[in-house]
Amino acid sequence: MIVSLRKLEDLFERLAGLPIAVVGDVMLDRYIWGDTERISPEAPVPVVYVQGESARLGGAANVAWNLKAVGAKPLLFGVIGNDMFAEQFLRLLREHGIAPDFLAIDPHRPTTTKTRIIARGQQMLRIDREDVADVGADTLDRLTEQILSALDDVAGVIISDYGKGVINEALLRRIVPEASRRKIFVAVDPKENHFPLYRGVSVITPNTREAGGAVGMKIKDEASLLEVGRRLKKLTGAKNVLITRGPEGMSLFYSNGRVRHFPTMARQVYDVTGAGDTVVGVFTAVVAAGGTLSEAAIISSHAAGVVVGKVGTAVATPEEITESIKIEIERKRGAESV
Repeated sequence: MIVSLRKLEDLFERLAGLPIAVVGDVMLDRYIWGDTERISPEAPVPVVYVQGESARLGGAANVAWNLKAVGAKPLLFGVIGNDMFAEQFLRLLREHGIAPDFLAIDPHRPTTTKTRIIARGQQMLRIDREDVADVGADTLDRLTEQILSALDDVAGVIISDYGKGVINEALLRRIVPEASRRKIFVAVDPKENHFPLYRGVSVITPNTREAGGAVGMKIKDEASLLEVGRRLKKLTGAKNVLITRGPEGMSLFYSNGRVRHFPTMARQVYDVTGAGDTVVGVFTAVVAAGGTLSEAAIISSHAAGVVVGKVGTAVATPEEITESIKIEIERKRGAESV
């Protein structure tokens, strides 16, 4: 199945400015770029000569960035600290046109920051600043009330769970039932073992490792994939399950028991960082704009194929997604004419 260019254009028009809530663990991704030529005399480690530094939005903020890139209006709910990294994070939000209005500031927590040191195209080291304990009750209550107040105004909700303290049972038990009552599409990108807490959501989007780990079974072939998907639906009570499979594409387990596999659309892979954020963001945006689950899977697969061709966390624009689909259409036409 291919999404027609006319349908794609219509979906992008309908999702322009569409408000979608993103709830979860926001992060700052920092990169220190350099070169290395020798080993340090102080320890058996390479010496990296710094040639540049950059920063990008990560975690739930990367999901929001992906939504903004395809034209939607992300409402970002998360927690940051009161430190120099928070200032850099807020500056990036402003640069990308994402409002920081719904972020809670907790001066007792650091802004979650991942600093990657890269030399000659290889990541040499990653330094993490974080506090993975649940956020304080007062901060969580304030954040939850803000999310509940916004539900009447959003077309979809994305829960981005990186296990950094924002997503927990108390928050989910209040948000998910209310969103379901309003018939709002709720997607979860799970990174931690909170699977039993996602009961009732519209879709969860784990990768193969996360899906297999949740049910204690490794995905090795199609038979084990189908069994993991079946068990995961039973464990979570999620209406649909989308398992992202890297170079093997993705598999969608529908609420009616049907399973459909979608091939990867990546033509070259430089970095898979943040690809899951792209999938859940674009998938939710397409469904919120009136697209089918199958159309959402196809379009988000093309979007992920675009971002893995870039270094670091990245986004796919409507123009890049459209170009990827055009290439796929021409490829299939060529194959049919042979």
